[in-house]
Amino acid sequence: MTTPTADEPQPAAVPYGTPDAPRIAVRGEAHLEVDPEFARIGITVSARGRDRRAALDDLTRRNTTALDLVKSYGDAVERVETGAFSITPELTKHGRGERIRTYQGAVRITAELTDFTALGELTTRLADLDLTHIDGPWWALRPDSPAHREARRKAVHEAVQRAREYADALGTTLAALVELADIGADAPQPYSATPGRMRSVAYGGAAEDSAAAPLDLEPQRQHVYASVNARFTMTPPAL
Repeated sequence: MTTPTADEPQPAAVPYGTPDAPRIAVRGEAHLEVDPEFARIGITVSARGRDRRAALDDLTRRNTTALDLVKSYGDAVERVETGAFSITPELTKHGRGERIRTYQGAVRITAELTDFTALGELTTRLADLDLTHIDGPWWALRPDSPAHREARRKAVHEAVQRAREYADALGTTLAALVELADIGADAPQPYSATPGRMRSVAYGGAAEDSAAAPLDLEPQRQHVYASVNARFTMTPPAL
């Protein structure tokens, strides 16, 4: 038997197997429902005044108050970030020329918490601050969450089990794994599937002699998906 040289055409790969090595192509899927690992809230602090400097001073003071309150929760807060900042003149709608009626300012803060009991208390206390708007929470899993790994593992096991069942139906067994393809294991998390939200709230200030009861927030279960394509060879069945 001669060995083909580099100049000679090589035999083409057979994508669907041969009678001596038939192939089975299957898809394995997994769906897990797990508790979220953290929650994100958005905090918008606002200020308004006829004088630019006064509006800016009020905004700076309220921003500091909100940040100090968030940071006072220590390890329960995993991350706090300041996003957009704006101070905008608002013009009069009538009359000649451009006249500034007032100035509006806003600062956007994002906080991530892992303690959901503290989350309910913090959101209530933030909502009690003057001109403070709260969005969220958005429940989520971390990108490296063990839940993603477990879903992928289950998807692979399901693909192997499904292939074995097909082979068993033909009275034979699997011989070897030819290909395993990840076709998009995890559903987007949003950082997650549809994020859970509470109603946005905005307060102009609470009475000094009253304190709102902490919100009782129920974490939204997260859905994790995994899917793989797998190809196996099997021992030729006796048909």
